[in-house]
Amino acid sequence: MNNLLKLNQLQTHIGQYHILQGIEFEAKEGEVSVLLGRNGAGKTTTLKTIMGLTPASNGSILFEEKDITKRKPYDIANLGIGYVPEDQGIFSELTVEENIKVAMRRETEEIYEKQAYVLELFPDLKKFWKKAGGHLSGGQKQMLAMARAFVNDSKLLLIDEPSKGLAPIVVEKVMEAITEMKKKTTIILVEQNFIMASRIGDTYTLIDDGKTVHSGLMTDLIGDEKLKRKYLGIG
Repeated sequence: MNNLLKLNQLQTHIGQYHILQGIEFEAKEGEVSVLLGRNGAGKTTTLKTIMGLTPASNGSILFEEKDITKRKPYDIANLGIGYVPEDQGIFSELTVEENIKVAMRRETEEIYEKQAYVLELFPDLKKFWKKAGGHLSGGQKQMLAMARAFVNDSKLLLIDEPSKGLAPIVVEKVMEAITEMKKKTTIILVEQNFIMASRIGDTYTLIDDGKTVHSGLMTDLIGDEKLKRKYLGIG
């Protein structure tokens, strides 16, 4: 598989704080790459830096071998990177239909086919098509946020903490959806729920104090109690 995204010694400052101090990882086409680490390790900032929302102060981000380190967020989106933020970022006053329509970068037959696929993937969205986003449940809002990012022809999806605050039965639905989405796109996932991450992730990158400390196949991490205890506090 080809590398779709590559981060080289990525560094990011937010104000006076040096948040990312050397992030390195690769995301291969058709895989789910999971970023793992304790709270405050720098996982969310890594996604925001890829998306251009918190500009890198050093290092490089290569997408399809093109350097996108200094590009603006809208340029990065137009290249084919979708982003699902931790707070979901939906418009609560707009209906489900309007939320998805606003997210479309262009209206083509292929995009509407993707919309139909998304509604099969998330039947609740079809059921509440005319309902305002603010009136959806937490799980339905998460589904809408993922649908908005996926409906475009995104080659890469960045998804931040999709299971946060959701009931276990809803987490299962989100896992199933991401597994299906993986058939059509590449995914970088930030996830604190290790059971979920281990079931859908192909590879992992452990981040600690703004640095990449370990990476490899998820199947290897599942059995490595020492690594899990040291960097995730589990085991």
